[in-house]
Amino acid sequence: MSDRRKEERLEVCLDAVWDGKSGNYIARVTDLSEGGCYVDTLGDAHVGEILSFKIQTPTGEWLELTGEVAHETPPLGFGLRF
Repeated sequence: MSDRRKEERLEVCLDAVWDGKSGNYIARVTDLSEGGCYVDTLGDAHVGEILSFKIQTPTGEWLELTGEVAHETPPLGFGLRF
């Protein structure tokens, strides 16, 4: 897959939760930039779907975001655009 993000990516390992059309799921964010992230999850999300998303920061606080699914790689996860 080509790198479509213009912003610098950071490799991370952050716990997350998300809500979509198919339900509520736990996840792990493994790649993060100002414009989006990659979400490792068994949950089912589809390109174009708008999700409510929370990432737990290293200090334990939760960052609440909304994003659009940019690409999907079932059953491994998806890319989310902020």
